[in-house]
Amino acid sequence: MKRGGEALHFPLIETERLHLVNVSQKHTNFIFKHFGNSKVCEYLYDEEDLENYDQALALVEWFSNPEEKGYNRWVMESKELGGVPIGTCGFHLWDRQNRIAEIGYDLYPDYWGRGLMKEALVACINSGFQHMGLNRIHAYVAVENQRSSALLKRLGFTCEGVFRDKHYYQGSYYDHYIFSLLRREW
Repeated sequence: MKRGGEALHFPLIETERLHLVNVSQKHTNFIFKHFGNSKVCEYLYDEEDLENYDQALALVEWFSNPEEKGYNRWVMESKELGGVPIGTCGFHLWDRQNRIAEIGYDLYPDYWGRGLMKEALVACINSGFQHMGLNRIHAYVAVENQRSSALLKRLGFTCEGVFRDKHYYQGSYYDHYIFSLLRREW
C-alpha cells in the first residue's frame, strides 16, 4: 500500500468482521467513552482513565499522523454494526533499527468473548511484519489480566518472564508479563 509513492506502514485493514482505521477526529466521542470505561482500563496501568472530553481530544491528537510519528492506533470498526467502533489496537515504541515494536490493544466489554480481538490482532501482526518490516513484536500484560495473556498464547506469543514493578499507578506498583512473537514463529 502506498501514499504519494511511499509505502504505508499503517494502512487501513479489512478483516472478515472489522475495518481497522487509524484514529481520527471522528473517533473522539468513542475514545472518550472507551478510555473512560473502568472495565476497558482495568489493567491499563500506564494512564489514568479519561475524565473529560479535552483528554480524549489530546489522545486523538497523539495518535494523529501515524506515518510521520511512527506509531499508531487503529480503531476497530464493526462491519456487522455499520462501522460502530468497538476497540483499538496498534503499535508504539517502534525501534526501526532493531525491527521491534510493542503492540497494544483493548476492546469494549460488550464485545468480549466473540473472537474479535484475535481477528484484529492477526491482521495487526500481519501488517507489522509486512508493512513495518518487524522481526519482533512484544506486549506487556498486567499479571492479573488472564484473558489477555491467554489470547497472546493462542496467537503464538512466548511469555519471556515478568517485568517487575513496571508501572506505578494510583500508589501501587504493578508487575507485567512480557510476551514476544518473532517473524519466524508467525
